[in-house]
This record gives sequence, C-alpha cells and structure tokens, in this order.
Amino acid sequence: MKAIQLAFPGGLENLRLVDLPEPAAPGVGEITVRLHASSLNYHDLLVVTRPRKADGALIPMADGAGVVTAIGADVTEFAPGDAVVSCFFPEWQSGRDMPGSFATVPGDGIDGFARESVTLPASAFTHAPKGYSHAEAATLTTAGLTAWRALVVDGRIKAGDTVLVLGSGGVSILALQMARSMGARVIATTSDAAKAERLRDLGADAVIDYVANPDWSVAVMEATAGRGADIVIEVGGPATLTQSIRSCRVGGHIALIGVLTGYSGEVATVELMARQQKLQGLIVGSREDQRDMVRALEAFSWRPVIDRSLKLEEIAGAFAWQQAGRHFGKICLTW
Repeated sequence: MKAIQLAFPGGLENLRLVDLPEPAAPGVGEITVRLHASSLNYHDLLVVTRPRKADGALIPMADGAGVVTAIGADVTEFAPGDAVVSCFFPEWQSGRDMPGSFATVPGDGIDGFARESVTLPASAFTHAPKGYSHAEAATLTTAGLTAWRALVVDGRIKAGDTVLVLGSGGVSILALQMARSMGARVIATTSDAAKAERLRDLGADAVIDYVANPDWSVAVMEATAGRGADIVIEVGGPATLTQSIRSCRVGGHIALIGVLTGYSGEVATVELMARQQKLQGLIVGSREDQRDMVRALEAFSWRPVIDRSLKLEEIAGAFAWQQAGRHFGKICLTW
C-alpha cells in the first residue's frame, strides 16, 4: 500500500512516499479501514517540522477518514461499508481521566493515517456523520472535536451566548459554525479583508481587524455593549491571551487551545482573577465526546470549510501552504 513516512531527522524535505505491506487482517475487536482522507492541523505541522529524537520512520497525520473493509470477532459497532473517522486519543474512551501526553496519538507517538489502509481496535474510530465526504469527516478528529469540547463540554454554551473566535483556521471556523447553529452570537478577528467577508458569510455577527485595532478587546467590548464574550476560543497563545482575558465577560470561559504565537509568556493573572474567569486548557477530547459531536453535526445543514484538497503525495506542499497562513478553514489530503 501507498504511505507517507517522515524519515529521521524530520522536516518537510524528509516526507517520503513509500510502499508498505498491507495491514494484517483484523483480530478480535479490530477493524480494517481503507483510508481516503486526512486533514492538516498545527499539531501535525509541529510533528513534521521539529527535529525527531527517534531515528525510525513515522507515518504522520492524526486525522483519518475512510471505509471499513473488514471486521474482527466481537465487533458489533461497525460493519463493512461503514464510513468512519479516527479518534485523536484512541485510548481515551470517556470520562475525565484524560491522557497527559501524545504517546498514543496517531501521527505523533504512534504511526498515523497518511496511508491507504490500517487495522486498529474498533475503539480507535467512530462513525462519520451521515452525508459527509471523507475529507469533511477528516476535519473532525482534531479541529472539530477541539471546537466541540471548547464550546459544549467545557464551555457549556447556550443559545444567546456570545462566542469570540480568533482568526480563520480550522478550529476557529468550526467553532463559528457550531456556535451559530446552537443559537450563539459570534465575533471573529482577522487582518484580511477578504477573509472578513467570508467570516460574515458564515454568520459572524461582527468581525474585528486585529492589526488596525491592536487593543481589539476594546472593540469586543463595544460590540457586546460592555459585557464581553461568554466564551473565547483562544488559539493564539501568549501574544493574544491578555486581549482574550480583557474580551471575556466577568465569569466567562476562555478555552486555551493554541500556541500559534509561542509556548510561554506573561499571563494577566490579576485581570483573570478580578474578572473571575475560567481559563481552561484543552487538547481535543474523548471518543464519547466525538460520538456526541457526530450526532449533533448530523442535525446541522452546514459542512466544514475546506480551503483546498491535495493528493497524499503532495503532503509537503500542503504543509508549506499551511505554514504560509493563507488558508481559510481546513487543508485536506485525499486519496
């Protein structure tokens, strides 16, 4: 089968198309999936560009969507022909006893989904939403479930809330779409006029240019009559966190997701405390969360926004496009 491997010591130039043996037939509790799509996340970009410590090759990509081709004994949840999507933490089935590392994450601690076929425990997948293409389903493993957990599981969103999303990457766009579908008002930030129009087309009630308004929290407060956002989807990290704290209402929820502006920095602890806000770090979610999300998505009429789809062997170019930051929504690989 065709696959992509990241050779030692890492870097886009070391992503190689290889031919590997087909996976073994499924054993007890396992399924074989013919994969058709993946989608790029910032986490995947970090994996393929940072120096590798191990000298073995790694199959990248945390997201995988495809069709079940065979099932092993005792598998009752899936049947051949079912469309499925992978889980980011395959061993985190439910509850709050969450993983503390990436050791079991496909495309990081173990081989991922940049390949044509895989045999894994059935518990490493959920059904894909009915009617979704494989590319659309592949956006859900990481970005979709992150947005869902931030809004629903941790943020306890309700109709009438105001949600602030930063930028136009996959998590932010999916959070915008989900929040609007659940009756929330959405404020978005961008520095690109064309992207601002697309954000409005997707339902953003207000769009703020963060370059023209470096203290963009002031504009958020103006747009909310001085109250602030109920939930903030904070994907920037240290360079944007203070503005997010100032944009969030007293007692509001800040979902700390991204490290786009770095790994560490100052935190406005006094403002966070005085505003009695909840700052919640999160990394994707459990399989139970994903199953809940899939059921909800089947009730919505919209689909994930895909900036572009490239072939599996074009993976290096896909990551280069992601690095350039010109995408709107998700970048996918299909095969």
